[in-house]
Parts: sequence; C-alpha cells; structure tokens
Amino acid sequence: QVQLVESGGGLVQAGGSLRLACQASGNIFKINVMGWYRQAPGKQRELVARITSGDSITYADSLKGRFTISRDNAKNTVYLQMNSLKPEDTAVYYCNSDLMVVGKGESVFRYWGQGTQVTVSS
Repeated sequence: QVQLVESGGGLVQAGGSLRLACQASGNIFKINVMGWYRQAPGKQRELVARITSGDSITYADSLKGRFTISRDNAKNTVYLQMNSLKPEDTAVYYCNSDLMVVGKGESVFRYWGQGTQVTVSS
C-alpha cells in the first residue's frame, strides 16, 4: 500500500507565499516522478509542475518564475514553493507520483494524494 500525504495549504493574501509538501510512504521500490496538479472550482485538473528522478522539471507555462518544485529523495518528499500568489491560484492542489511498488516487478503505478486547499484572497 502506498500513500501520498500533502501538507502546507491554507489561506494567504495576494502577493504572499506558501510551501506545500507531499510525502510518499509505503511499499515503494522506486519513485520515478513526483508532481503537483491543481483543480479550481468548475475547471479541469491541470499540471502545475513535475520532477523526475533525474531532476528533470516541467512547469505549466503560466506559472514559471513564481512556483518552484523540488524533491528530497531520502524522504520521498516533493515540495512546491509558491510565491507572488494570485487569487486565480486558488484551487485544491494534488500531489501525484509515478512509482514502482515492491513485489510488482517493473510496473509503474500512479498514486494521488487527497488534496490540500490553497485560497488566495485579494
């Protein structure tokens, strides 16, 4: 069993910062990719940023320069530093990971966290 647990969401004023964290735990053999998605009310879930085991990083074009993703491999944890937040950043932020599970060979499975609410007030 694998779990992803997010933390760090909350309410912040426009222009402020938040740092999200997501820790993966369980029968993990190898984590290939960890990433963040978000879903605003009435909108589809969208990619925020993702980072591979080789530290290759992808950002949503609209968020480059304000958001920074990083990971701590020893802790199976991914972080999202969000600066200069705007009201349009308000959403539920979800962590996900593509990983290999102990005893499941080379199959790669995708897991999602439960989501953490980020609200940016104007």
